[in-house]
Amino acid sequence: MAETDPVWERLTEQLQWYSSKGAAAQRTYKRVKFAQIAVGASVPVVAALSAPAAVTATIAAAVVVAEGAQQLFQWHTSWLQYRSTAESLKHEKYLYLAQSGPYRANDRRALLAERVEALTSSEHTTWMTEHQRHSEPAASP
Repeated sequence: MAETDPVWERLTEQLQWYSSKGAAAQRTYKRVKFAQIAVGASVPVVAALSAPAAVTATIAAAVVVAEGAQQLFQWHTSWLQYRSTAESLKHEKYLYLAQSGPYRANDRRALLAERVEALTSSEHTTWMTEHQRHSEPAASP
């Protein structure tokens, strides 16, 4: 495979991008969730130690803020979507290299370009839909 092949470069770049973004979203999600659990678990301890109500309330509020950030930024959803797209791109890469599945035909390079673009376009549409859904204000009663 020539290193200057734009189709192969696009596949490689997209695979790297989705893999790294998925890993970053996973790390952020797990860090926020762990902090939320740890801080949330400290609330009854602080209350049992008869800490001032303001201290207990502030710690509890931090848990709510962390959950609000997760809902706003959707790290868990992004992690799963990016990971799924990266795995789909890997699947296409291996089928292409093995010249198997849909890549047995003579126009396999063009097919690879189409399938890579379809995967990234689909992921982008899903991402936009999810983030628009979570950023819309709630309807008033």
